[in-house]
Amino acid sequence: MDIHRIGVYTSGGDAPGMNACVRAVVRAAVAHDLEVIGIRRGYAGMIDGAFVEMDGRSVSNIVQQGGTILKSARSERFRTPEGRALAAENLKKVGIDALVGIGGDGTFRGAAVFFEEHGIPIVGCPGTIDNDLFGTDETIGYDTALNTAVENIDKIRDTADAHNRVFLVEVMGRDSGFIALNCAISGGAELVLIPEMFTEMDDIKERILSLMTAQSRSSIVVVAEGEDQGGAHQIELALRADDAFSKIDLRVCILGHTQRGGSPSARDRVLASRLGASAVEALLDGHTSVMVGVVNHDIKMTPLRNVWSRKKNINYELLKLTQLLS
Repeated sequence: MDIHRIGVYTSGGDAPGMNACVRAVVRAAVAHDLEVIGIRRGYAGMIDGAFVEMDGRSVSNIVQQGGTILKSARSERFRTPEGRALAAENLKKVGIDALVGIGGDGTFRGAAVFFEEHGIPIVGCPGTIDNDLFGTDETIGYDTALNTAVENIDKIRDTADAHNRVFLVEVMGRDSGFIALNCAISGGAELVLIPEMFTEMDDIKERILSLMTAQSRSSIVVVAEGEDQGGAHQIELALRADDAFSKIDLRVCILGHTQRGGSPSARDRVLASRLGASAVEALLDGHTSVMVGVVNHDIKMTPLRNVWSRKKNINYELLKLTQLLS
């Protein structure tokens, strides 16, 4: 595979550590005497021709920054064959021979179709706080988001204890409970509700009432936003409708996009740097339409279609641990 110029882009939801990954891609490419073009706003930027030349100096002092200097966007036009054809034409005009895409499952779905239709080599780096991609133990941004959630839960517990309140703390995770499960353990939550485990509302009520009766103190319930009974507000409404909760002080705290922001943790910076450099090396070795990930501390490559078609399971031993420790 003859590669002289690589395009790098970030797409989908932003995640702390994306900048560290961009930096690694650029500097690894330069070390291999390759040129690098940054594509602003992901697939939308490919269609609009939003290209910027990058070199080692252009990525100085970004490893510690949250967000993404290349910006991100979701593109409805790229979902169409016409939009992808225009993107491919624009890439060829500026001489881009291969791509490194940093993002989640939506990013890689688009990348796989793009490669199949237009044959432009592409390697993905997993960048999403949800940690829900098959083919890697951790995704870029997950560790930082987890630590942000735990930090907030620690603060919430202070005010919960002061008033003997039950707090329903909603964390991100529409389709996966990785953040919820792990921050519940590290934050000492009494109950965790995640999409992977169906929970009857009667069981939720019984558990919370039991905790408040036995402990006569505050309780923290961590709720993944995609939990089958609904988010924290929906659960709150169901609890308040029950007379048994009339004397229990219920509060909801939705952490929301605070989990996406902030300076990436050291763990995320190292992970992002490893993956970015490995993506460049994978392209030079002739690999394409794959995602680079870390499995048992080693770099592994997974076909892009397997990344979203195969389910990444939570650790059910951790779920049992939350029940034991509560």
